Amino acid sequence: MNLSTIKTVIVLLFKWVLICALIGFFSGSASAFLLVALEWAAATRENNVWIIWLLPIAGLLIGLSYHYYGVIAVRGNNLLLEEYEKPVAKIPLRMAPLVLFGTIGTHLFGGSAGREGTAVQMGGAIADQFTSFFKLDKPDRKTIIILGISAGFASVFGTPLAGAIFALEVVYFSKISLKSTALSFVVAYFAYYTVELWQVHHTQYAIPFVPDFSLTTLAWIIPASLLFGLAAMLFSRSTHFWGKLFATYFTYAPLRPFVGGIIIATVVFLMGTTKFIGLGVPTIVESFSTPSGYYDFLWKILLTGFTLGAGFKGGEVTPLFFIGATLGSALSLIIPLPIAFLAGLGFVAVFSGATHTPIACTVMGLELFGTEGGIYIAIACFIAYLASGSVGIYHAQIVKGAKYHLYQKLKRTKRASF
Repeated sequence: MNLSTIKTVIVLLFKWVLICALIGFFSGSASAFLLVALEWAAATRENNVWIIWLLPIAGLLIGLSYHYYGVIAVRGNNLLLEEYEKPVAKIPLRMAPLVLFGTIGTHLFGGSAGREGTAVQMGGAIADQFTSFFKLDKPDRKTIIILGISAGFASVFGTPLAGAIFALEVVYFSKISLKSTALSFVVAYFAYYTVELWQVHHTQYAIPFVPDFSLTTLAWIIPASLLFGLAAMLFSRSTHFWGKLFATYFTYAPLRPFVGGIIIATVVFLMGTTKFIGLGVPTIVESFSTPSGYYDFLWKILLTGFTLGAGFKGGEVTPLFFIGATLGSALSLIIPLPIAFLAGLGFVAVFSGATHTPIACTVMGLELFGTEGGIYIAIACFIAYLASGSVGIYHAQIVKGAKYHLYQKLKRTKRASF
């Protein structure tokens, strides 16, 4: 290798480390602000429950802002996946403030949503601005989008390894370069440590006791994991169903969250509890020590699918944590395994099934709960992934491989039988 080549390599290396540092810092800072803002929104809502009646007004404002200023940005995470697969136009920077304040409004006034979608969209929008600044070509732009997804996910959940792998796995069946793979980990840690720099902390979960590996334990985990996969399928289909229903009956998009807000506020009032709105983190934490009601996960599926389908903003992942943890917690009443152990498995397995990312979810389980239950976490994530069907929470995600071919074969067999 001559001196000229060495200089070129050093310049390229410096450029991409600089890009990762910039994306990591700005995305991590945006996630830190989001985490603090959502904590404030939850506390304000719980101390002033009456403001839930303002949810329709908040929904109308969110709908109007996207209708007039974010026509492209309204596609959310799907826009990132679409631009990765077939690059057309730069992701508008306005996506970041639109989804940020839309999500804060959703949580403040009583919608049921998460935060991952917000962080990933902010990360993607911020990252794509560097495409023109550094005059990157189309292959490099694919790398930039992966970096944005990785930075957003890693920073909002405090799981850099899972964030890096999630960004790669969610676009797995598209072409991924070795450079994208390496840089995804670099930017994830930049974003993660940026949140640490701002002294913003993530919720801690723990599985105090993991059973020794045995066929008996495995025999209980398999059916539980199948249920986790079916819960993921129900959530994905529910979200898509409500989205199509609102689009069919309300052609003027801003009316969808307005009408949806009226219905959600009324349902919450009639239920007499705010347990199933917002992120639901207190309920998730409680599920690790106290058995959840058998209906808790169903209510979260219904309210989150309805909230997002109506056009409110946020993410799906924290609600998926809620669904999985409460389902696992409820199963502890009939499955003779530790409650925290089942809640932890459900926590990551339902997420795995809904996003088609079993590897990232397994790694997240290891980061959050430790390596002791690694084999069980992996088994639960992969079984839930296989059991969750071919439809996930992201319309634009390409799903191929063994699972895809299995479901295609089942469809052909079903059609041939009629």
